[in-house]
Amino acid sequence: MHDLMSARRAVRSALAAEDTDALAAARRSVDKAKVGLGERGPMWWTDGSPDLNRHMARNTPYADWFANLGETRE
Repeated sequence: MHDLMSARRAVRSALAAEDTDALAAARRSVDKAKVGLGERGPMWWTDGSPDLNRHMARNTPYADWFANLGETRE
């Protein structure tokens, strides 16, 4: 997490300085940190469940649950 937060601060600094080279390097650092945390890159788990990321809830087995969310809110 420390590396990710440092990389995000570097992105902010590079944007403020309008330094495109530093921005590119900082964004590579963010990507590297996210891969290290398991947020990006190949799946590291094998539980047999389908990967439903990047699917709309209404197009998954959770469609009925999702459709009822609006009805239960106050």
